[in-house]
Amino acid sequence: MVVSDVELDEAASALGELLEAQGRMIVTAESCTGGWVAKALTDKAGSSAYVTGGLVTYSNEAKKRLLGVSDQSLVEHGAVSEPVVREMVAGAVAATGADIAVAISGVAGPGGGSPDKPVGTVWFAWGDGIHGIEAEVKRFDGDRNAVRRQSVLYVLQSVTGFVRALSADS
Repeated sequence: MVVSDVELDEAASALGELLEAQGRMIVTAESCTGGWVAKALTDKAGSSAYVTGGLVTYSNEAKKRLLGVSDQSLVEHGAVSEPVVREMVAGAVAATGADIAVAISGVAGPGGGSPDKPVGTVWFAWGDGIHGIEAEVKRFDGDRNAVRRQSVLYVLQSVTGFVRALSADS
């Protein structure tokens, strides 16, 4: 699947407008996307109304030091895993006080894959301190850029759904 800049811009705008309308702030904790979600969200003027910041925690050491990801999770499950992205979300909320956090860790390629985590495997998590954390894994096709673009679009759309559900619960 080829994800265009227009699709990314539209998805980021939709999420940003929803966050701003609800008065919520978001923080990103990104690994394989290298800050692309934060970039997409902050491409709009005035995005400081809904973006607290973004942490690019590419190395395991950064995940531990900046987000409080445990050695145990990294050793037992690896960086590309549900426990790690859940801890990334919790750590990002704790570090910044944002209302909502999103975390991404994956194998974008071209190397680095394994039989149980092939290239294109990406774990996502998003949540807040009240309603909990949701996590999902996806497998995307294509080269490094395609995997990263699909990851950014997927998480922007998924978090938009999460934020809409928060509004319905209010």
